[in-house]
Amino acid sequence: MEQGKVLEKTDKSLSEKINGFGETLAGKYMTFRLAKEEYGLEILRVKEIIGYMDITKVPKTDDFMRGVINLRGKVIPVIDLRLKFQMAEVPPTEQTVIIVVQILVGKEELTMGVIVDEVLEVMDVQSKQIEPPPSFGTSNIDTDFILGVGKSEERVIFLLDINKVLTIEDTEKISSHAQNNNNESMAAMA
Repeated sequence: MEQGKVLEKTDKSLSEKINGFGETLAGKYMTFRLAKEEYGLEILRVKEIIGYMDITKVPKTDDFMRGVINLRGKVIPVIDLRLKFQMAEVPPTEQTVIIVVQILVGKEELTMGVIVDEVLEVMDVQSKQIEPPPSFGTSNIDTDFILGVGKSEERVIFLLDINKVLTIEDTEKISSHAQNNNNESMAAMA
């Protein structure tokens, strides 16, 4: 009988931990699709959504770094989230968009574009719908960029920390390219 009480207490404790976990992450998320998977970004990080446009490639950058675009006079870097997540590259479709987001690079905010296959909706995710990121044991799989996993009906939505999707090295490179391109744009206008 004692063993049954211990298991019941452990199950209850785990359930409370999971429910408490979601409280800090509950809120509105911009959901989008990459391949067949769904992801969400905190809506406060999203500045706008623009249609796919021509992107100027920056030499000597990683494949996922697609280049830069001129967004109303400001040059911003653009990454392809499919390539960053090591998914197959696909040509853009009518649903392909660039989500313009704010990320933190050190203490400064950087505006950048993120290419996704399709935007789905702005979703209000409740705390009870959020579980911690999956654990893959002792493997070298990096899941630090996943805030949690949202559940809605039969859907599973990976809630992303856009600040951790890119490594510190990635953001430094992107920030440097954006700054160089903005300086060149300003010089060309003078």
